[in-house]
Amino acid sequence: MHGETPLAMLLSLSILTMSAATLPPASAVAELACSGHQLLRNPRPQSSCSNVKPAIYASPDGALRALVVPVDVSLYATPDMESRIVIRTAKGDTLTSKDYSSPRGTNGYYVIDAKWSPDSQFFVYSMASSGGHSPWSFPMMVYSRQKNRIAGFSDMIEGRPTLSADFHFAGPHILVASTWKQQGSLDDKIPVTVNLEDAFAKLPATSD
Repeated sequence: MHGETPLAMLLSLSILTMSAATLPPASAVAELACSGHQLLRNPRPQSSCSNVKPAIYASPDGALRALVVPVDVSLYATPDMESRIVIRTAKGDTLTSKDYSSPRGTNGYYVIDAKWSPDSQFFVYSMASSGGHSPWSFPMMVYSRQKNRIAGFSDMIEGRPTLSADFHFAGPHILVASTWKQQGSLDDKIPVTVNLEDAFAKLPATSD
């Protein structure tokens, strides 16, 4: 700044201050690269996102915990681009788990929404494809506490797909989701209501 007038120096300092103010803090940049189910143009550093933690869902009665764990397979995606489900007791004993990751991190699933049923007997979660395959489809899975088993919701509605990640409970274990009215009609959604207790009782032993 040698030779500049006081006014020019003041303007230069103001511009530098404004530029610095518009840059997000380093922690915010790191957070953006560690969550949000995003594909990344450039790979993350090998040691990045080491502080990412699972989402923990406690059952209403407090007896169980369902964990949605970011698998972190590919550095070209945020760690939560694929998920693993772990069901544990409040004491920490693992009851069962299900891994939805893929070998290269581009052909698995990540959890979008998850809820326990009001009676604490079922844990339900909806997912999307990590590679963007069939973007209209949001597979849903259901964990039964009594059966200690995870089953596909599609198997409970005659193999039909779920067309939205949104779902809710209309009773202690009455699940309401959405499917198509006619096969292949993606824009014509209808609600589908399932008694999860009855549905699990009807599933064949080999279905999962």
